[in-house]
Amino acid sequence: MQHDAAAERRNNIAPIPFEADAPFLKIIGELPRELNGVLYRNGPNPQFDSPGAHWFVGDGMLHAFHLENGRASYRNRWVRTPKWLAEHDAGRALFGGFGRKLPDAPADLTDGGVANTNIIFHAGKLLALEEAHLPTEIEPGTLATRGYHNYQGRVAGSFTAHPKIDPITGELVFFGYNAAGPLTPALSYGAIDASGKATRFERFEAPYASMVHDFIVTENHVLFPILPITGSMERAMSGRPPYAWEPDKGAYVGVMKRSGTAKDIVWFRGEACYVFHIMNAWEDDNRIIADVMQFEEAPLFPHPDGRPTDPEKSRARHCRWTFDLSGNTDRFRQTYLDDLTGEFPRIDDRHAGLKNRHGWYACANPKRPTFGALSGIVHVDGNGRRLGHYLLPAGDTISEPVFVERSKDAAEGDGWLLAVVWRAWENRSDLAVFNATDVEAGPVALVQLGHRVPDGFHGNWVNAQ
Repeated sequence: MQHDAAAERRNNIAPIPFEADAPFLKIIGELPRELNGVLYRNGPNPQFDSPGAHWFVGDGMLHAFHLENGRASYRNRWVRTPKWLAEHDAGRALFGGFGRKLPDAPADLTDGGVANTNIIFHAGKLLALEEAHLPTEIEPGTLATRGYHNYQGRVAGSFTAHPKIDPITGELVFFGYNAAGPLTPALSYGAIDASGKATRFERFEAPYASMVHDFIVTENHVLFPILPITGSMERAMSGRPPYAWEPDKGAYVGVMKRSGTAKDIVWFRGEACYVFHIMNAWEDDNRIIADVMQFEEAPLFPHPDGRPTDPEKSRARHCRWTFDLSGNTDRFRQTYLDDLTGEFPRIDDRHAGLKNRHGWYACANPKRPTFGALSGIVHVDGNGRRLGHYLLPAGDTISEPVFVERSKDAAEGDGWLLAVVWRAWENRSDLAVFNATDVEAGPVALVQLGHRVPDGFHGNWVNAQ
């Protein structure tokens, strides 16, 4: 049992202090030949220790696993944001958390962007994303940083790390919070067409200043969840938490037609909760159904007076939100579909915004004491019923599972899940490849790294063609 306790104490949060290339990785099992492309992952990996900095705000580091003809290679690079370059030149941290400059930082230094949350490919561009800044363009292959991408000057300010790509039109839909400056209740909303041209960009006021990490897009609607991790400049200026859990503010979700404008938003009310990630959403006659990972109380952020939230309630579970658009009620329904702790939900993205029959998420082992460690994968059907469940050996943890279809015209769910696994006892990572509809069988292949990939946030697969 002693051995086990040591694994519980170890975690995979600390940064790695190097960039590396590994051209030929050892493979256990056999990589499917149809997997030709790159899995890109992004996550916080601070270049320097910064006093009191939240885990969320470490410099972005990209990890690229290149798979081709049954072979695998790896490369990692920091995203060279203006913040990263300034700190690299200074040889020390210049920023604390959430863009806050340290007292001894140069006066002309203003950009604390970290580009550390997601990485997507759209309209021929690879973009590293973080919700407080514009996308940062990355050169595929080398992972070199090309700088901010502002869509010919048509887009400004914050840009979500969770834009949605319409699988039918190729349009990218995005929003930004703090759109009128730090800790303000303004949101922006916009769209980029399949060729990479910005077609709309507007701003509107939300009911209060909130950390809006993700949003909901269906074929004809956009939904903006305003949930009570609240932002307060007054708190920030007085040295209290800039973001805090204020459940008395309640939950609001604004529903807007994609063809309409912000003036037409209808606000629905719900029970106080927090959601970092949406699995998917779709329209069903005059209803919108959204499957989300819902927390009863926010994790990682305290009450305004600094007290922590309740760990028992600070775990996410698969939950269904239902909105009745027929005008009978301004309340939305919240129904838990499972009691399993989980996060990082994904679908076959060819069904984004449309009804899906398959979903996956990383889950915690219900028999372990710690909530934080995600140590398995769950496969669910379109109603949240478990179709498969895989748990890692004790102490190991897993990243978000990314779905890759077998071919363009393969049936929904026919393909693989790619997830990075941390092996606690060896303190290194594997890229695990699962058959997406048979996760219980365990990985069909493991790509073995000689070092660890720290716990990160999101990733996406980009096909070789």
